[in-house]
Amino acid sequence: MVPLIARHGYDILLVEDDAADAVLIQEALSERDTRAITRVPDGVAALEYLRDPSTTTPDLIVLDLNMPRMSGRELLHVLKNDEELKAIPVVVLTTSGAPEDVAASYRNHSNAYVTKPMNLDDFARAVRSIDAFFLETATLPEQSPPRD
Repeated sequence: MVPLIARHGYDILLVEDDAADAVLIQEALSERDTRAITRVPDGVAALEYLRDPSTTTPDLIVLDLNMPRMSGRELLHVLKNDEELKAIPVVVLTTSGAPEDVAASYRNHSNAYVTKPMNLDDFARAVRSIDAFFLETATLPEQSPPRD
């Protein structure tokens, strides 16, 4: 198994309606460098959580596509068109390997697409690549010009 190495630990929002899948995913993620994993059962609950000013913005969203009330497809579209939420990386983790679902997810700016039953090494690689991307593209705060 490939270890997941994070620079600080992740706060993860897991958007998954299947309780059994959620337990497996949470166990897999908790074995890695995570600070907190919050689970919500659908896209509506995810938006309520993300827009609640008292909650911490997650470092990563793990998103199932097939859910009641608001599907993962719909949520991904809303997230990536919201100025305050669009920068949060999204890993789609779903049973669908349909080419149209994969293509639509990437068109809607998901950062990775992993099918269930998940290969934990592939999932870890997907999350690690997102972390590496942010390390490489992070901007340092502007420094004041030196005083004379």
